[in-house]
Amino acid sequence: MKTLESRLDFTFSDKIISTMDINDIFKQYKEELNAVEAELNDVFTSNVVVIPLIGRHLLGGGGKRLRPLCLLLSAALAGFKGKERLTFAAIIEAIHTASLLHDDVVDEADVRRGKPTSHSIWGNQVVILVGDFLYANALRMAVAQKNQPIMDTISNAAMKMTEGEILQLRKVGDPEITEKEYLDIIAFKTGALFAAACRIGAILGNLSEEKVEAMTNYGFKTGLVFQMFDDILDFQADEDTLGKRLGKDLYEGKITLPLIYLLKMADEHECNEIVEIIKSSSDENDPNDIQPADIQKNMKKIMSYLKRYGAIAQAYKKAEEIVNDAKGHLSIFDESHEKSALMALADYSMQRKK
Repeated sequence: MKTLESRLDFTFSDKIISTMDINDIFKQYKEELNAVEAELNDVFTSNVVVIPLIGRHLLGGGGKRLRPLCLLLSAALAGFKGKERLTFAAIIEAIHTASLLHDDVVDEADVRRGKPTSHSIWGNQVVILVGDFLYANALRMAVAQKNQPIMDTISNAAMKMTEGEILQLRKVGDPEITEKEYLDIIAFKTGALFAAACRIGAILGNLSEEKVEAMTNYGFKTGLVFQMFDDILDFQADEDTLGKRLGKDLYEGKITLPLIYLLKMADEHECNEIVEIIKSSSDENDPNDIQPADIQKNMKKIMSYLKRYGAIAQAYKKAEEIVNDAKGHLSIFDESHEKSALMALADYSMQRKK
């Protein structure tokens, strides 16, 4: 399979290449992430059998646990090694997991990470309620820690994530969505929880307000890039590797950054064609009912336009600007292994394959 670099037809900037391997970071934090996983299992503890059953299905589906890793690295940089960092990392991941349950129902998604989605097995009503249980139990666990600044951080992130979902729903199938509106959506949906994870680590370490804000901004921008690159992968990655149908966002009526740039650059006739493809998927008809031959034909057309105008490369360059800004916020901290790991994590947000 071609590398992302060759598919985008331009060269990576020297600034974006990290000297630390992300896999080594995960190995170094394996024991702590395993402890977070154990705590995460506890969030699903209930006498209502379906709740832990869905929990096992979700947790068995994998996932890199990037948000918990952000929190662990931030706490390490702040010099904090208490057990609370593991509990809060699990809480952050539980909130993320709850949002995925709700997202999949809203998007009518059949697959996540190559596995059937929970609602396709247990039904929408049960899964929505399990998502509600996760939010409530995660917040209960946070309250029990009796740390008001962190409780404020978590509740604010959960609120922003919901706002982001609503904003996105209101823009489904809207070809006039602006770049700012798109960035607002992903800021709320994804940036807010990454920011919260990093902020919590900094608060636990009793860092100065200046450093807490720097860490928060690092997390926020890293989260933005993570989502932007996920949207780029929707047009680029190998489908088996990605774990979902290519063009899935397009067929859910989601207008992401590559399409926003394309609609700015394409001529009137091409824009009309692109808009028709978008509308065909975002009408009342179920996008899953669209014939595979039509999907392939439409995707081929969209991909030819994206390549012709360099829209994916432009989206990538925008992500690169933001990831460099994210790393810039770490300049306030002395050089250390933890700082290098956070820099590598920011780079990884736009180097992964899924």
